[in-house]
Amino acid sequence: MNLERLISAAGYDAAMPVAVGVSSASATVLGSHGDCDSVAYAGSLAKQVTGACAALLARDRALDLEAPIASWLPELPEWSRTVRVRHLIHHTAGLPSTEDVWERAERAGEKDWTSDGVISALAGMPELEHPPGEAYAYSNVGYICLARILEWLSSETLGSFAETRLFEPLEMRATTLSASPPQPLPSPAPLSVGDGGLWTSVRDLLRWNEAMLLDTLGVADTIHTAGRLDDGTPLDYAWGVRVFRIDDQRVQSHGGSWDDATAKLVRLPDLGASFAALAADGSVERMTALSSLLQDELLSDRGS
Repeated sequence: MNLERLISAAGYDAAMPVAVGVSSASATVLGSHGDCDSVAYAGSLAKQVTGACAALLARDRALDLEAPIASWLPELPEWSRTVRVRHLIHHTAGLPSTEDVWERAERAGEKDWTSDGVISALAGMPELEHPPGEAYAYSNVGYICLARILEWLSSETLGSFAETRLFEPLEMRATTLSASPPQPLPSPAPLSVGDGGLWTSVRDLLRWNEAMLLDTLGVADTIHTAGRLDDGTPLDYAWGVRVFRIDDQRVQSHGGSWDDATAKLVRLPDLGASFAALAADGSVERMTALSSLLQDELLSDRGS
């Protein structure tokens, strides 16, 4: 696989730092206009890590998916008694939108996107967008709330829990999950945990993909179990990862972005193949194009 050709075909020029790693049954291939070992912001790929932390606590019977989130977030309004943990995981909680929460946080003087600022803003919002379990709406706010619940249950920061239970066992030595970024960011900066906060490398993301394909952590089935609305309507969103099919092949996929950073993580479990990409570039369109090219290449090679 000629990764340089695919990177260029997606619209990246030689001056754009972008790193890609592809792993299949036959080989692992790294290619870049940058460094596959350098650390970059991975945005919403953090949701998959948060989902894995939740799955571990659920397996340990510490996390009750049917419990109302008011049990751990008493500062939230009365509606929090109707929102269940599973609603947060699958984006069906009916929470106010990211835009509405950010507008309220800004009015309160917040300069950056932080977990404290988001929950404080949410505490002043008396109504949900719709009843919990009624509709799917992707929510950064929901994963910030989920992260807070996991921190309460584990009695440590989510980053510390992830380091001990995920990153160290998988030898993801370049990866951190933290509200304190390893490098300065301009405001408004992404300083929350749960929906974001993940800093990692392509090589570490390939280790993550391998662990998911091999079920090294023992929670792969849970992480890839898609949610449902309360009326039983199936969704394609599982625990921080979308799950769907292209023809007869299962796909497990998620992206991330913030200003000048985009990321993509994809697994094709039926082929035992995966890829990861990080770019210091704000174009979601280019990252989507690159992902499609990589996916098509892997799928076209399945019979060879």
